[in-house]
Amino acid sequence: MKLHYRILGEGEPVVILHGLFGYSDNWQTHAKKLADYFKVILVDQRNHGHSEWSEEFSYDLMADDLNELLQDEGIEEFLLLGHSMGGKTAMRFAQKYPDRIQKLIVVDIGVKTYPSHHDAILKGLHSVDLSTMNSRSQAEEAMMSFIPSFGVRQFLLKNLYWVEKGQLGWRMNIPVLEREMPNILKALPREEMFQPTLFIRGAQSDYILDDDLDDLEELFVDMDLKTVENAGHWVHAEAPEEFMEAVLSFLLR
Repeated sequence: MKLHYRILGEGEPVVILHGLFGYSDNWQTHAKKLADYFKVILVDQRNHGHSEWSEEFSYDLMADDLNELLQDEGIEEFLLLGHSMGGKTAMRFAQKYPDRIQKLIVVDIGVKTYPSHHDAILKGLHSVDLSTMNSRSQAEEAMMSFIPSFGVRQFLLKNLYWVEKGQLGWRMNIPVLEREMPNILKALPREEMFQPTLFIRGAQSDYILDDDLDDLEELFVDMDLKTVENAGHWVHAEAPEEFMEAVLSFLLR
């Protein structure tokens, strides 16, 4: 699949992959800072953002999508950063195409299977009746009883856009993402990865627990871990300066 992407800056390529229900715009601020040092490629994964929708959805397919993009750009080796679902895509790419990755950064996600925990978000999204609502404020009001967090609501509402005057639409393929949630949450294959890898986790997040570290160290032969104390799952948004310091320190060393 041909993915939508944007390029900022020049130099060694860094690819950024967003998480579930997100898209490349979520990473624009960080990309602009990285563009002082690198050629940054901001990607919309399938069924997200400006990329095409598909009934097929798996980490193998998303890794192959990225490989096709890089071939089109003539990029052989690069640095790869992925958050949450994008982190799993990044790890699967590293397994399938190990010689392409110079360094890997995985943000607040592990290789394990995760329990279902998006029910409230999906209920909130389903509460938005696009046939009757004609403003983001109406959509947010409908979501409030299911999604109390203002930050999470704003994150999701960035996906709303004007299809035409008076008609809102979603940039994410909600029916497919909901149907494929077990595949999104399932564990990756247990294959060793030898690329230098940095895991960045939020201390207030439960996505990478201390109990997971032995397993990660077994699979990632050359790994470091950075724990950001005042952050949860959206580490890059909640502690942007500490996050960027960790990323640049790892990529530039």
